[in-house]
Amino acid sequence: MGIEYGFPMDDKELDRMDLCHIKYSALLDKRLFLAPITEAPQRILDLGCGTGIWCIDMAEEFPGAQVVGVDIAPTQPEWVPPNCQFELDDIEEEWTWKENSSDLIFCRDLILAIRDFPRLINQCYKNLKPGGWAEFHCVTGVLRCDDGSVPKDSHFQAMSDNLKIACERFGTPVDDPTRWKGWFQDAGFQNVTENIFKLPCGPWPRDNRLKLIGAWEQHNLLNNLEGMTMRLFHKGLGWTEDEILVFSAMLRKDIRNLNFHAYWPYYVVYAQKPFNTEAPAETGADTTTDAAPVNTPDATPPVP
Repeated sequence: MGIEYGFPMDDKELDRMDLCHIKYSALLDKRLFLAPITEAPQRILDLGCGTGIWCIDMAEEFPGAQVVGVDIAPTQPEWVPPNCQFELDDIEEEWTWKENSSDLIFCRDLILAIRDFPRLINQCYKNLKPGGWAEFHCVTGVLRCDDGSVPKDSHFQAMSDNLKIACERFGTPVDDPTRWKGWFQDAGFQNVTENIFKLPCGPWPRDNRLKLIGAWEQHNLLNNLEGMTMRLFHKGLGWTEDEILVFSAMLRKDIRNLNFHAYWPYYVVYAQKPFNTEAPAETGADTTTDAAPVNTPDATPPVP
C-alpha cells in the first residue's frame, strides 16, 4: 500500500468514514454508483471497503448479487446482509480472485493508499467479466476556487500546495484521478466516462443541498486536520510537530471563513470491459462533464 493510514482506527475514525459515505452519496444525488449497468449484477467487488457501508447498501439494493468488500483493516461490522461478505487483503498485491468473475468493481478514496493505479486498473480488467464495469471515485486534494475568493497566500491554499508536494514524495500524487481516464483507456477499457463534481469545503453555497454537503466537509476537515497533516507534513516535508500545530490553528480560521468559496474536485471515472476483448477499445464521445455545479455569487465556470 501507499502511505500508512494516518488516522487512528478508533470509533471516531469509523464514524468519519461513514459520514463521508453519506456526503458522497448526497453529492451524487443518492446514487451509489454511476456506471450504466443494464442488468442486475451477480458479483460486486469493493476495493478498500473501509467500514463496509457501501457494500451493505449495495447488498440491500441488489439482493441477488454477491457483494465482496476487501480491506487491509478488519473494520467491518459482523451483522451484514446474507449476500455481503468481507475479506482481508492488500489489493496492491497480485489478486487471487478468479479472472472474468466480477460485474462491477468499485474503488473510492484510495488516493493515499495506491502507488500504482495503472497496475490496479489492469487487475480490474482481468477480474471483470466481458461487459463488466469498473468505477473509481476520489477527491483530488487540489483546492479549487472559481471566483478568486481564496487568496493565494492563505493557509488554505498553502495546505493544498503542501499536500500535493508531500504526497508526491510518498509516491501517491493527489492528482492521480485526473489521469484515471487515460489509464483506463490504455488498459483496453471502452466507454470510459469521466465526471467531475464540486465538493464544497464549507456551507457557503446558496443551494441548500450543497450547503449541507459543505457543512459535512467542513466538519470533516476541522475534526481531522492534525490526523490528515501530521504524518504527511512531518515525514513528507520535515515539519516539526509544533510547526504543524501552529499551521493547523491558522488553517482552521480559513476553513471556517465562509467568504472563501473553496471546493475539492471529486472525480468519478467508470469504464467497461469490452464484450469482445480482442476488439479495439472505444473512447466514446466527449465524456468529461462538470456535474453538480456549486452555486457562487457569480456564475461558476466548468472545471477544466
